[in-house]
Amino acid sequence: MSNFRATNGWTLFDPVDSGLFERLFKKDTLEAEEKLMLAVLESATEYFQKYLFAADERGKKLFQEAEEWILDKNSDWLYSFENICEVLGLHPDYMRQGLLCWKDAKRKARSIQALHTGRAKLVKTRVGRTSVRRRRQSTRGQHG
Repeated sequence: MSNFRATNGWTLFDPVDSGLFERLFKKDTLEAEEKLMLAVLESATEYFQKYLFAADERGKKLFQEAEEWILDKNSDWLYSFENICEVLGLHPDYMRQGLLCWKDAKRKARSIQALHTGRAKLVKTRVGRTSVRRRRQSTRGQHG
């Protein structure tokens, strides 16, 4: 999705766009501190996406820390999500909303996939049991 500048000066884009950080890094005007802020934002976004369904404690902790950082609206800390977004010209609420929508969509997709996988296993089990019953009934009919 191409970037566009809204009337209030914020840059709007797809917050889960994998090429976003690469495009932002290519800007010639980024100062060293801005590059560090961008790296922090990129890492948090990566952990948020990569560890959403983590099964191990380390992954769960990385996801939780990234999510808490993203959701925290406190801007007192220089490297808060709010401040980083503002310095980089990104709207923090828009970013948050996009990441949370992405998370909800991934969770729904996983639930639907699990539901279909579970149904497929049930169907296979039923078919197996039915065929065993038929064999027993046909065997009894031959002996009787």
